[in-house]
Amino acid sequence: MSALPPVDRASPSGVAALLKRHGLAPDKNLGQHFLVDRHALDTIVDAGAPNRTTTVLEIGAGLGTLTERLAERAGRVVAVEYDHRLAPVLDEAFADDPHVDTVYADAMKFDLGTLPEGSMLISNLPYQISTAILTRALMSARFSRLVVLVQKEVAQRLTAEPGAPLFGALSVIRSFFGPAQLVRDVAAGSFFPPPAVSSSVVRMDVTRHEAMPATLERLIRQGYAHRRKTLAKNLTMAGWPREQTSEALTATGLPAAVRAEALGIDTWLAFHDQLVSASSRA
Repeated sequence: MSALPPVDRASPSGVAALLKRHGLAPDKNLGQHFLVDRHALDTIVDAGAPNRTTTVLEIGAGLGTLTERLAERAGRVVAVEYDHRLAPVLDEAFADDPHVDTVYADAMKFDLGTLPEGSMLISNLPYQISTAILTRALMSARFSRLVVLVQKEVAQRLTAEPGAPLFGALSVIRSFFGPAQLVRDVAAGSFFPPPAVSSSVVRMDVTRHEAMPATLERLIRQGYAHRRKTLAKNLTMAGWPREQTSEALTATGLPAAVRAEALGIDTWLAFHDQLVSASSRA
C-alpha cells in the first residue's frame, strides 16, 4: 500500500484536504473549529514550554494540529478526543509516535487521577465545555500549568481581578490556584471554519498545590448565583441560615450589604472558615 501524501494541518487547504480524504466535515454541534494559524499554535506551545519530562493533557485533539507540535517537545501527550469519527485521522498521524497516547472519550469523564502530579493542560478547548473543563482541571490539583485557547470572554473572566466587570466565580476559583495572564488574542480567521466569536490564549500557573475545599467552591458559586443581590441574600436563598451568614460576615469584617464581586480569594477563604465555624456551633 502506498503511503498517504503528507498534509499541512496548519493551513486551511491542508485541513480541507485531510477532511476530504476521510470523508469528514466539521461538526457544528461539537463546535469544531480547527486552528490553522501557525503563529498561534507556536504561541500556545511556547507559553506552556513543555519538555521531555512533561506529561501534557490535550483536550479536543481534533485533527492533531496542536498535538503534532506538543509531541515535538513533551515527553508524553495524552490527546483526548470526543469525536470518534476523527480516530482514523489521529491514528494516521500518531499510531507510531511514542510521545502520543490518543484517548477517544468524553473529557468530562476522563480520569485526571491517571496523570502524574505536575502535568500540564495545553489545549484548544471546545468552547461549549471550556469553563467546566477548566474548573475540573483546576480542582483536580494535577496540573502545574494550564495554557488554553478559549473564547475571549472566558479568557477575560479567567484573568479578571476584583472590581473588574467580568470578575466572577470562575475568576475567584482560578485565583485560589495561582495567577493567570492573557498571552494573545486570536482572530476568527485563524480557524477553519471561522467561529462567530473572538478567542484568546491564556496561561495559568499553579502556585497552590492543594485541592480547593468542595464547600468553598460551592459557597463561591452560591454567592454569585444572582449578581444583583447581596452575598447574604444569595446565601440565604441557597439554604444558609441568616444568623450564621450575618455572624460570619461580621467576623470577617464585611458589611452586611456586601456583594460577592467585592471579595478576593483571601477574603473568601476567611469568610468560608468563619461560616463553617458558625455552622458547626449551631
